[in-house]
Amino acid sequence: MAQTQWTDDRIGQFVAVDPVVDRMRSLRAAWHPADGVAVFNRVYLTVTEEIGHAIAAGAFGDRRAAATLDVRFAERYLAAVDAHGAGRPGPACWRPLFHYRRHPGVTPLQFALAGINAHIGHDLALAVVDACRTLECAPADLEDEFDRVGDVLVLLEERIREELLPGPDLLEIADPLTHLLGCWSLDRARDGAWLAARSLWQLRALPGLAGEFTERLDRSVGLVGRMLLTPLARP
Repeated sequence: MAQTQWTDDRIGQFVAVDPVVDRMRSLRAAWHPADGVAVFNRVYLTVTEEIGHAIAAGAFGDRRAAATLDVRFAERYLAAVDAHGAGRPGPACWRPLFHYRRHPGVTPLQFALAGINAHIGHDLALAVVDACRTLECAPADLEDEFDRVGDVLVLLEERIREELLPGPDLLEIADPLTHLLGCWSLDRARDGAWLAARSLWQLRALPGLAGEFTERLDRSVGLVGRMLLTPLARP
């Protein structure tokens, strides 16, 4: 399956988010609801729809910058889906989720957070650089849009935890899922993504070093994802 592309002129018209939403809706219809990637896809679809509404409502100071960042961000996830569908390995950060997507011992909450970990920990940094190249600007020029998108993601994480927590037993401090989830933070992942984006931008004239940095980032985020997907529920 070929990677979907969205042209810059559509971004300029502020409708670039629509093809992203359409693609994720088609994936939602094609996958079983219990599929681990489908769980993340539903979560991310909700985020993308909310960001699209916010852009249309003028919540972002620079609509074109916000739409560009949002689309470049989504393209990274959809490229991982396309790579898997074509039998290619894809980024290391996404491999655990695709590998464990049907494991009966992994909870929906774990699937959702593993996808968010891959998408924010790895994809967001690269999406910032992609957007900067498209807009011919520096990361600092996108900081407001980055922060606004991050605020939506934080609210979404709270909703995910409320909707996908397995029950009151999770409040027990000895519960392994409580311990596992306490080891991961969206705020820290977002801060790390911003630092990685700025670092990659500074390394853009050194492609070899930038490639090594990206590869190490990919692998480290993938390791966290593998830990988040540790089977905890009884099949």
